[in-house]
Order: sequence, then C-alpha cells, then structure tokens
Amino acid sequence: MKDRLSLYPPIEPYDYDFLEADNHQIYYEQCGNPDGKPAVFLHGGPGGGGSKIVRQFFNPEAYRIIIFDQRGCGRSKPHGCLEKNTTWDLVEDIENLKKKLGIKQWLVFGGSWGSTLSLAYSQTYPDSVSEMVLRGIFMLREKELKWFYQYGASNVFPEAWQYFLEPIDEEDRHNLISAYHKIFLGDDEEKKLNAAIAWSKWEGSTSSLSYRPEMAESFSEPKFALAFALIENHYFINKGFLEEENQLIEKGIDIIRSIPTVIVQGRYDMVCPMTTAWELSQNWPEAELIIAPSSGHTAFEKEITHELINATNKFGSNND
Repeated sequence: MKDRLSLYPPIEPYDYDFLEADNHQIYYEQCGNPDGKPAVFLHGGPGGGGSKIVRQFFNPEAYRIIIFDQRGCGRSKPHGCLEKNTTWDLVEDIENLKKKLGIKQWLVFGGSWGSTLSLAYSQTYPDSVSEMVLRGIFMLREKELKWFYQYGASNVFPEAWQYFLEPIDEEDRHNLISAYHKIFLGDDEEKKLNAAIAWSKWEGSTSSLSYRPEMAESFSEPKFALAFALIENHYFINKGFLEEENQLIEKGIDIIRSIPTVIVQGRYDMVCPMTTAWELSQNWPEAELIIAPSSGHTAFEKEITHELINATNKFGSNND
C-alpha cells in the first residue's frame, strides 16, 4: 500500500498565536485554506504535542486546519505544568479556541488520548462538532491502564518492558503508575529525567506493529519526555478526571449519537487494544468502525493513514 501521506505536500501555517487560559499560554496554528472546512486536530498523550506531519491528514485545499498544543506540552507554556491541567480544562480550551477563531462548527480529529478528549469535548459541546474522525480508542479505564502499564503488553514487548522497569525498585513494581508518580513528585531531577525517558520510550517502542526500537528515540528527547511522562502520569493517576470510568464510552453516547463519525482502529494495537474500540462501536453503532487488519497503534501505519485520509476526504467533500 502506497504511503498516503505523500498525497498532500507539507504545508506551513498561515497563522499562529497563543490562547491565554489560567496560567497557561496555549500554542495554536492554522494552515490550509482559510475559507475551507474547519477541522481541529487533538494530539495524543496527554502531553504529546502537535507536529508538522499531522497537517498532511487533511487536504489543504479543502480544510482550514487548526492544530494546538495542549496545556504544558509542545510549544505551549509553561512547559510540563500540571497546575489547572485536567480533561475539563482542555475541553474549555478547545471551545474557547473555536470561539476566538470565529468558528461555528468544526470537524474534530483525535487519536489515542486525542480520541478520549474528542469524546469529552463533543459530549460537552455537541453543537460545536460537525463530524469526528477517531483513532486508537482510549478511555483511561483501569483495565486499559493495567494492560499497558502493569501486565499485558509487557508479554509482547519484553525487551522494551525491561527498560521500562529499570527506574523502579523491585518492591514498588506491583503498581508501576504509582511508583513512577512518586519519582515525578520527588526532588531528584536526574532520577526524574531518567524515569521520564524510560516512561516515554516504552510507548514509543510499542506503537508500531513491528518492534522498532529506533521509533523510541524521538520519545527520549529530554524536553519532550519530561512533559509527555509527567502529564500522562498526572492524568492516569487521576483516572482522566472522569466522574466514573465508563462515562465517555457509555453514559455520554446518546448526546453525540447523531454526529457523523469514523473510528479507525489497528487490529494489533498494543497501546490501546482493539477491545475498547469494539465496545465503543457496540454502544454507538451509528459510528463507522474501520479495522486496519495488519496495523498497530500509530497513525503512521500505512493502513491507518490510508483510512484516516479517506475519512477526512469524505467529510471534506461535505463542506458547503
């Protein structure tokens, strides 16, 4: 299968600025067609930040593409800040950004944590969402967190898991999220950085269907790793700041049932296993579930990229 990212050339923003919120300065950029269909890209993590390459999921002639870095990460300031950094703060940021840009409705595109945030936002502001494109569904439920951070994916990637365990003392390994949290709250900056790199490389190593340790290197850059690991761990310790763990996958579905949605899920996603996307689809049969049969987690698996661009092209043709 040809790499569909080559379909649209890399483009530069025509506008970028910061949204002021609480003690945060939230970076955002616009690119593509200023008169096109508005679409907002919600990155993963939490704590991942936006990137140039994600602009290529959208036809720049059809879309007005808005990408922003969520609180504490990427180009937003202050870097790594956990204060006033919750799911519901981010939901308000998305809506406030929409208002600032004079947009009535926009397509919401989110993968992994971005899918969680897309659902939280759309269930809070359903009238703001024209369509959704979701990938690698993640609900921060205990069984999902235990699969990836305690026991499950460790059986598939034992080489990477060994490195993930290294910063944690043997007696603390019964609850690795909490053990990492203790380090991240501590005063030993060297130990905190080493733990952040180990945490981040674990996800980078496991995102592709095939084990490719070189993918983890981009996750080990110190500035990225600190924000990524600290913010992810902050959200996971707090269970996504949800009232209860099935809130988005069950209770809120009736609010968004009529929003046209495509869900793209890798069959062999080890980070966000397919069972969550399947459960979401069972509760929301109106949404279209597309299974990429030979893919893992990352949006840059060729099958997944192909389906994501198909979805944005389909919705982009609806722009009136």
